[in-house]
Amino acid sequence: MKTNLWMTTALVLGAGMVAAQEVRLVADAAQGPLTDASLLLALDEAAAPQDYVAAARADYRRLLTALYAEGYYAGTVSITVDGAEAANISPLAVTSAINDVVITVQSGPAFTFGAVSIAPVPPEAELPANLAPTERARAGEIRTAANAGVSAWRDLGFPLASIDGQQIVARHTDQKLDVTVGIDPGPQLRFGELDVSGNERVRPERVREIAGLPVGEIYSPDAVDAAERRLRRTGTFDSAALRIGDAPGPDETIPVRAQLNEAALRRIGFGIELSSTEGVAVSTFWLHRNLLGGAERLRVDASVSGIDGETGGTDYRLRGSFSRPATFNPDTDFYINAEVSRQDEPTFLIDKFEIETGLTRYLTDELTVQAGIGVLTAREESALGERDYTLLILPLRATLDRRDVSTNASSGYYLDGRLTPFASIDGDLNGARIYGDARVYRSFGEDDGLTLAARGMVGSLVGAGIGDAPADFLYFSGGGGTVRGQPYQSLGVDTLQGTDVITTGGTSFVGAQLEARYAIRNNLSLVGFYDVGYIGETAVPGENGDWHAGAGIGARYNTGIGPIRLDVGTPASGDDAGGSVQVYIGIGQAF
Repeated sequence: MKTNLWMTTALVLGAGMVAAQEVRLVADAAQGPLTDASLLLALDEAAAPQDYVAAARADYRRLLTALYAEGYYAGTVSITVDGAEAANISPLAVTSAINDVVITVQSGPAFTFGAVSIAPVPPEAELPANLAPTERARAGEIRTAANAGVSAWRDLGFPLASIDGQQIVARHTDQKLDVTVGIDPGPQLRFGELDVSGNERVRPERVREIAGLPVGEIYSPDAVDAAERRLRRTGTFDSAALRIGDAPGPDETIPVRAQLNEAALRRIGFGIELSSTEGVAVSTFWLHRNLLGGAERLRVDASVSGIDGETGGTDYRLRGSFSRPATFNPDTDFYINAEVSRQDEPTFLIDKFEIETGLTRYLTDELTVQAGIGVLTAREESALGERDYTLLILPLRATLDRRDVSTNASSGYYLDGRLTPFASIDGDLNGARIYGDARVYRSFGEDDGLTLAARGMVGSLVGAGIGDAPADFLYFSGGGGTVRGQPYQSLGVDTLQGTDVITTGGTSFVGAQLEARYAIRNNLSLVGFYDVGYIGETAVPGENGDWHAGAGIGARYNTGIGPIRLDVGTPASGDDAGGSVQVYIGIGQAF
């Protein structure tokens, strides 16, 4: 049975007249692929008559290719333009108007595979299984299988492997397709010295160190991909691609060239957040991407927060960070961080200077570990008194990031674990701070318009009691980063000191944030959220402490720099449940 698909367009003529223009496809099979392949059916109403003739002449090959892709090798294609076969119309013919175009496709029988030979291939090569005699002989399957054979050779160190001729015979009486594809493996080669082009400021020897191409070892496509990722990971290059030579080099090597495009040398940025209780927070940064000519990065961040807030005073922070890629090996970065800050919180005031140095190791593209050593010195004022201390710290961190987009995730997950042992210089204070953060994202529905996001947090401070630990090492709950709707750091631990009740942070923390994000337009989403938090008096999370919760609604508007976030929350527990409102505005998702 034949199926008719009608597509109507308009043809605008020179004198301002408009004539009805019909393009019809009449096909007995594969109508969807034929429609997608046709240039005629894609023409818009502004197309000139000559455009229709040109498209019709090009459509013969395109439509036959679409039939082959579906396993039809005995098909016929006829395209008539006002009754004349398009193939017989001169491309130079002048036509003032076209009234009717008909595409008629007879697919013929569907073919299955007959004798199939793709050789030679390595013994361990895995070719697609859908080349069996009972399988539809789609042309794309042949191409996929041939490319798999070539890739198998390249994976074994034969970079010049290629298809060396093919013979495809359609046996119409049997409705079978016989396929013979020859593969030329070429020689097995080793990596030659990396040639570098496109670098303007980064030294070639540093490009080679960062890329980490294993010169002298057997060629491997995975090694090429890894080298490209290392170069892009620095952030110094807008693009970085490695090109393999098309002929062997000296001493059985394969030439490799890095084609680079360097990013702008410097960058500056800013951010702003607003909370109805925490006040305004503004931040800025300045970045240099190639400080010493070896893709070293220097970044300076400055922030002021708590402006006109109701939670303590104004906080200040100035931070500088330097990193050098490919230190000791291509997957290890060296870093130095230094920071001076003032934290004026409801329960303490700390002026602090901290410096840290260490190494970042990229175990995979998604898994990163970091280890360092640092010193911090601080002056602290709280209800417990005033004191000065200097600590030696050993920060350790591991991060596994499998989100689709780190700034606006809709699928995947993220895990972050931190362990920071510390000891005072005089030996009176020592312990370790532990913190974990896990996030998961899942999308559903049409165009994945509904995203469910969940976050779990856990923290513990061991070896130091509430009265001894640095005040900013203790845990609080409440506010935008923990429980929205509850006032900032409103949940802590109350301790009786003499006749006075002193509020401090706790030595354990458990938190969770749940969000449902629903896209109502291309760039606008509505959000509902529910957050909970727990602060404990002991180092064991959940052992002895109090919970609180918050809930609310929000909106997200996607921009080029990330979503603009508006959240409105209220307490969902305690005597003030539903009795107050907190507002949060910022850039980026809450998590």
